[in-house]
Amino acid sequence: MQFVKLDFEYSDDVTVINKEQFDVHMRLYEGYINKMNEIDALLKANTGVKEANATYSEFRGIKRGETYALNGVILHELYFENIGSTNNTPSPQISQILSRDYGSFDNWKAHFVATALASRGWAILCYDPRSDTFRNDSLDTHDDGYMAMSIPLLVLDMYEHAYFLQYADNKAEYISRFMDNIDWQVVGDRMELLQ
Repeated sequence: MQFVKLDFEYSDDVTVINKEQFDVHMRLYEGYINKMNEIDALLKANTGVKEANATYSEFRGIKRGETYALNGVILHELYFENIGSTNNTPSPQISQILSRDYGSFDNWKAHFVATALASRGWAILCYDPRSDTFRNDSLDTHDDGYMAMSIPLLVLDMYEHAYFLQYADNKAEYISRFMDNIDWQVVGDRMELLQ
């Protein structure tokens, strides 16, 4: 498979990030696309397969890079899909679903914001099918902190590259603006896939 950059376009409806921040972020996302294509070419060529070793080997490096780059692609795509809409009020169904595990939508929101503040990489509302629970996951990197088999429903990029040009060190303002820019229709569509 050849990875291609999805065509996300800046819109004034996206008030969580300005045009400059958006453009810089798109270049970073495109870098992950390019690296995945390089990694896939190495894997198809069987690079380092015979010398694979858990302590150190070229193949180990390729495989570690694969999970980091691929998650970088996927999480950025989910992030850009779920921001930038005037449809920023959750449906009663979404509020009810999140209230089930958090007591109320406001409690879920407080937990999600706290998760974002505590995260170095990503804050993600996920569905955990094993426990039939909606969880707010904190990832420090693209491939560190992910719970196996969980399904991402709402994704917030907490790497400094996502907000620093516009907000400097004011993570809280970035998170607050993100919460006002969630496209709840996208989140609802993702939740429908669970059924």
